[in-house]
Amino acid sequence: MPSRTTSRTLDACLLTLALVLASCSQAPDSHALDDAATADAEESALDEPVEEIPPATVPDAAVALAPLAVDFSGFGPVPFGSDAQALRQAWDRPLEGGDEATGDACHYLLPQPRPAHGYGIGFMVEDGRFVRVDVDDPSATAPGGGRIGMTAAEIAALYPGRVEERLHKYVEGGRYLRVAGDSGAAVLLFETDAQGRVQEWRVGLPPQVDYVEGCS
Repeated sequence: MPSRTTSRTLDACLLTLALVLASCSQAPDSHALDDAATADAEESALDEPVEEIPPATVPDAAVALAPLAVDFSGFGPVPFGSDAQALRQAWDRPLEGGDEATGDACHYLLPQPRPAHGYGIGFMVEDGRFVRVDVDDPSATAPGGGRIGMTAAEIAALYPGRVEERLHKYVEGGRYLRVAGDSGAAVLLFETDAQGRVQEWRVGLPPQVDYVEGCS
């Protein structure tokens, strides 16, 4: 039979053990839970693959031309006869060419970036004045609705009674379809191939609009 002292010692040990077990079974501190969750989230974010953001791409030149604000008076707010600086300001994007031209030299200002094929659009400057716009971009529409790819008959229907046909200087069977404006001196001119389809067009002031070789 255990002694009274031994019994008291055993009771004390059991009480201590009960207190230890009770403290272990308590819910963890809420701050500790928050810290643990934050740590897990940070670790998960580090494990996620970094998404590669594609670099900005240069829009296609054809898109840059739409809508092309060219009519019988000029380009946008810049009428034919204005200086080259006014044209640069109106375009509000890089225009290359012509920096070396001096005096009366004829030259073109060409928007950048250039299309993969052709020239897209070119602004002719002569005597320091903006005199003509050349276009070989199929997405652009000429004043009055003409477009590259149309037939000579379709052009005649769009501009009834206003089309003057001339033989092409270099393309056998090709034509120049010359359309006078409703008012003013400007002229719209379509160039067709031997099959009678428009390959490019230009609008501007005479005599520059009739230069068949551009500034050459």
